[in-house]
Amino acid sequence: MRIKRGVNAVKKRRKIFRLAKGYFGNKSKNYRIAREAVMKSLQYAYVGRKRRKRDMRSLWIARINAGARLNGLSYSKLMHGLKVAGIDLNRKILADIAVTDAKAFAELCNRAKAAL
Repeated sequence: MRIKRGVNAVKKRRKIFRLAKGYFGNKSKNYRIAREAVMKSLQYAYVGRKRRKRDMRSLWIARINAGARLNGLSYSKLMHGLKVAGIDLNRKILADIAVTDAKAFAELCNRAKAAL
């Protein structure tokens, strides 16, 4: 008795087409081209997940630097002052404070200045 692979092949193709839904032209219609497009897009997604972490960190640093300069400090001096003062806040929280609560950030800057 021979084994027919129709069901599994259809499932495999359906999975690729589901991932390729919305792609332009043949990338969503032709299996061979859709498979290539899906593989490439999954690679981009993998790289993008790593990139996002880098991008967010640089955004936080830019925001902290802007807030620090309004209070007469550079980014590096602020971070060093906070470390010396024993204030252990990560960049994500510092950036959020710099954007949302200017008074609290000014107080942090004053403590960093005093510790230097």
